[in-house]
Amino acid sequence: MKYYFNKTLNGNFDQIIEKVTEELKKEGFGILTEIDVKETLKKKLDIDFKKYKILGACNPPYAHKALVAEDKIGTMLPCNVIVQEISKGIVEVAAVNPMASMQSVENEALKDIAQEITAKLENVIEKL
Repeated sequence: MKYYFNKTLNGNFDQIIEKVTEELKKEGFGILTEIDVKETLKKKLDIDFKKYKILGACNPPYAHKALVAEDKIGTMLPCNVIVQEISKGIVEVAAVNPMASMQSVENEALKDIAQEITAKLENVIEKL
């Protein structure tokens, strides 16, 4: 089982981030964090890196259910979605596969939650 779902798109990096954010919103996710890896590596290490952002997506009702079922699950939240520029005009979007992540957690109550979030994230990637 792959630990992510991905899709490669043709287009503008910033416009694709907007589209990803829109599709996540349609599935009940908000963006809690946005990490600009390119900017961070330049600032901290003076390294030039490709355009690469990590979006920390959260679906509050499901996050709550997961936290009630397993109080340490917060170590695996939020669901990360990356957007990276492979080359000029070619952008890859990838989202974590919660079912793969949950294999390491021995809590049967999380299985249904992970399946539902997995379906929602797969749907986001498919609709891009």
